This record gives sequence, structure tokens and C-alpha cells, in this order.
Amino acid sequence: MIGTGVFTSLGFQLFGIRNTSTIVVLWLIGGVISLCGAVNYGELGVAYPRSGGEYNYLSKTYHPYFGFLSGWISSTVGFAAPVALSAMLLGGYASKVFPLLQPQIVAAIVVVVLTVIHSRSIEHGSKFQNVSTALKISLIIFIIICGLLTEPVVNSDNTNISTLDEMISPAFAISLFFVSYSYSGWNAAAYIAGEMENPKKNLPKALFVGTLIVTILYVLLNYVFMRTALVSEMIGQPEVAYYPAKNIFGHQGANIISLVIALLLVSSVSSMVLAGPRVAHAIGEDIKLLNFLGMFNRRNIPERAIIVQCIITLIFIATGTFEQVITYLGFTLNLFTFFTVLGIFILRKRKSTLASDTDYKAWAYPISTIIFLIFGLWLMIYGVIHKPMESLLGLITLIIGTIIYFINIKLHSAK
Repeated sequence: MIGTGVFTSLGFQLFGIRNTSTIVVLWLIGGVISLCGAVNYGELGVAYPRSGGEYNYLSKTYHPYFGFLSGWISSTVGFAAPVALSAMLLGGYASKVFPLLQPQIVAAIVVVVLTVIHSRSIEHGSKFQNVSTALKISLIIFIIICGLLTEPVVNSDNTNISTLDEMISPAFAISLFFVSYSYSGWNAAAYIAGEMENPKKNLPKALFVGTLIVTILYVLLNYVFMRTALVSEMIGQPEVAYYPAKNIFGHQGANIISLVIALLLVSSVSSMVLAGPRVAHAIGEDIKLLNFLGMFNRRNIPERAIIVQCIITLIFIATGTFEQVITYLGFTLNLFTFFTVLGIFILRKRKSTLASDTDYKAWAYPISTIIFLIFGLWLMIYGVIHKPMESLLGLITLIIGTIIYFINIKLHSAK
């Protein structure tokens, strides 16, 4: 979860929001919504313990067509685009320290190297993921502690607009797109459930505990950013953490922090390089037209799916921009998480062992379910109204997936 969003999105949020308290509320809301989604995914994951995330859940709850569409989005852009964004941000932070470095070239090299690592060994990839994530969390905690002990910057949150006024403004709604993206990894554990030990116990725990920890870190980190840097410095800056670090640790210290963030963003790229191809692999197993994606190599790794995701990622690195890609992802991915959580109602109504004997039930059901659905629906409607081009691109992607699905059906029916 911890990656591009928390280290870049504040700069875009500050175009329309200036109060520290509003920023804190914004990130708290994102955390609560993500926790509501996590507890509902936990129940679905226990009922349908297979890798693939929404692809698996929607196929079982509704129809294989809906599962395919979600998997199509995840395997084409849902992981590849965030990988590209994380890698581009990594390159951006590296270029702060070494100006001669080209961010896009650095990003491409990192993606290719991690693709090679994860296509060779699950064990080495997992160990790398655990170590790099632990270091990233340690760095965030270090920045939070030092930031809280640093003298606050004067007027960093100076504004004549109240928190309530900012919360009902269009800028707050737009900022929720960035926050939603920042939390978007809350469901990542569901994509590799089939490779977990004891998923009925560990999947709900991973989803809930991971999301809770990240929520606490995100809220505190953004509070520290607002406390230790001028708003005017951070507005529109993708490498937003550089400016609080400069005020906390000095210019050289900020360079060191930027370099460390760049290195640790490798774990964000790594996690999505690890999880994303599992969705494409699951599709390849079920859709014969794409069965080349469903093949394992001799190390029992979906190597072809990993390579395909790498190619798509490199295309995004060469052509994509931060804001457009995030908004585009916000619409398409929220569409499927919305219907996945909605599936809890269907799951519980079915008279089968799946609904009655599952070991885990979503906490605070149906309140947590309804909260998540209201937020998801509002976000999608707002996106269609205010970001029509990105929403249209999302619909075009779905149409392409639909064509592929029905071509596959016709091919099978003709045999």
C-alpha cells in the first residue's frame, strides 16, 4: 500500500485545500473507507480462497463475464499503471539528488530488474519484499518522530477558509481521488490468497491489520508534512516529501531522505510486480484465448504474465502523466471494488456452505458494507461528471475487454 500516493499526492491536494485539519480529515476518511472494504473482502476471501482478487470474487458471486472484466482491467492497467507511477516517482526523487539522471530511464530500469527477480524466484522476491517494506515503514516512522519534534513552520496552514467549507468544496472531492489511489493497495493480499498459508485465517488478518497500520502512518505523515513545510513550497510538487525533509534535516539531509525514499519505493514497484501477474495468470487459466498468460515456468511462476505486465508498464512510463492516470484508475478500479463489496449481500443470501459455514464474517456488517458502497458510488458519479475524458477511457477499456470475452465464447461454441 505504501508507495506513490503518500509520497506525491499531497502536492496535488494543496491546489484546493490549505488547512492542516482538512488534510488530516481527508486521510482519515480514506483510511476508514479502506478498512470498510478490507473487512468485506476478508469474508469474500475466506469464502472463495483463490488468487485473483476481484476476478475470482466477481466470477463466483455474479458471472464469469464480470470477473473477466475486472481481471482485464487489473491485468492491463490496474497494476501496470501504478507500477509505472511508482517507478516514475522513484526516478523523480532520485533526480532530486542526482540531477543528471533521467527519471523515465531510471523507472524503466527498475521495472525491468524487478521483473527479472520475480520471474526467477518466489522465495527471493518475497524476502526482498519483506525487507524493503520493513525499511520503508521504519523510514516513515523516523520522519514522523523527527517532524513532531521539529519546530513547526509558521503559517504552513494559514487560510481564511474553515475546515467545513473546504470539506464541502469540489477540491475536497477531487482530493479524494488521490487519497483513494494512495490507499488502493488495501486489497492486494486478496490477489495472492491461493499462495498463502492458511488463507482463511491469514487473509482477513492481512487485509485489516495492514490497512489499519497504513492508515495511522498516512495520517501522521501528512500531518508532519503540513506542520514542517510551507504550503507554497509543496503545491503541485510530485516529490512532496523533499520539502518537509529539507526543513527537518537540512538540504543535505533532504537529499539523503529523497534518495532513501527512491530506494524504498522499489518495494512498492516490487509488490505490484509480484501481485499483478497473478490476476493475468488466473484469467489465462479460465479464458482459452489468453491461455498463454496462464502458464507457469519450471519454477512454478507465471513468467509470461509478469513479462506482459512489464511491457505495458514500460508503455505507461513512456507516455503517461500522474494526474490523468490516477483519475482514470480511480474510476475503473472503484467500479469493480464497488461491485465486489456489493457481492457480500449475494453471498449471504445464498443457501450454501459458503455463506453459512465461513470462518470469518465482515465486521460491522452491514454498516461497513454500506459506508464503502456509498463512498464508491459517489466517487464514480463525481468522476463521470468532472473527469469525463478519463471516465470515457475507462469505459473504452471495458468495451475492449467485452469484445475479447465474447470472441472467446464464440471460439468455444464453434468447436
